Amino acid sequence: MPNVLITGGAGFIGSNFVRHLIHHTDASMVVLDALTYAGNRKTLSELPGNRMEFVEGDICDEPLVDRLVSATDVVVHFAAESHNDNSLKNPWPFVQTNVIGTYTLLEAVRRHGKRLHHISTDEVYGDLELDDPERFVEERAYNPSSPYSSTKAASDMLVRAWVRSFGVQATLSNCSNNYGPYQHIEKFIPRQITNVLSGLRPKLYGTGENVRDWIHVDDHNSAVWAIIERGRMGETYLIGADGERNNKQVLEEILTLLERPSDEYELVLDRPGHDLRYAIDSSKLRKELGWEPTFADFSAGLQDTINWYRDHRDWWEAGKQATEAKYAAQGQ
Repeated sequence: MPNVLITGGAGFIGSNFVRHLIHHTDASMVVLDALTYAGNRKTLSELPGNRMEFVEGDICDEPLVDRLVSATDVVVHFAAESHNDNSLKNPWPFVQTNVIGTYTLLEAVRRHGKRLHHISTDEVYGDLELDDPERFVEERAYNPSSPYSSTKAASDMLVRAWVRSFGVQATLSNCSNNYGPYQHIEKFIPRQITNVLSGLRPKLYGTGENVRDWIHVDDHNSAVWAIIERGRMGETYLIGADGERNNKQVLEEILTLLERPSDEYELVLDRPGHDLRYAIDSSKLRKELGWEPTFADFSAGLQDTINWYRDHRDWWEAGKQATEAKYAAQGQ
């Protein structure tokens, strides 16, 4: 029964990973989270205390990180600043958490000889043209375009350097855009769902032609655990579910599933430097580890997500007004 340290475990993907381990393994867990605006302690409140310990703290806190790493078997590193719009306004928290925090964690892992899995994003590869038939593969050169993606690229490079230079036992994964329960309502899919549920018109950046490769968070997390259990040390695995859709298609599908007219939305100012298209080739993961997504049907995963936000208004309603006010000030 391994003891797993999960950084960022009160955030969207991390908290769903905690649930995955509780439901599918016998692992015990320690969750380390700084509880910034994107971390929510309520997300973990109903989980069994005999399986999970929560520690509020920063991954840049070297003595704390060292103590927690020394007492664990596996470290799964989700903690990150991850919102592109925020990185354009103030890059420093992204440098601090994504780069310095990852360095702090790597040094602790190295000192204590622990196993690490590092979570990253497909945004490190930059973007593809809308009519390009290619998809991202593990060997593709990095070409990040925002402070967020550049700091994630830097953290990936640090992990690879510590593997090669110091023999750290680590794997990496770069995933496409996640959606699902417990995602902060500033993100595209939950923002549009909660707009409709709140009687507000959804918002679409620019013309909505930008393409993302969507994956349900449960599928992402099952892939992460497969890599931890069976992945080759030092290797990178791309995680995707063949879910390419442009933002306009996603929004119109949300409206249709919520039984609203598919054109009932507003066009708003586009994001500066908005990447055109992401697309993941997850062949390596599927062939080597035998992984397949449960929500291969995007509509089924989207309906599951809509149902969750409809049934958990108490989780998101309190922050909805402030989130929309922030976007309104930006013309979005």
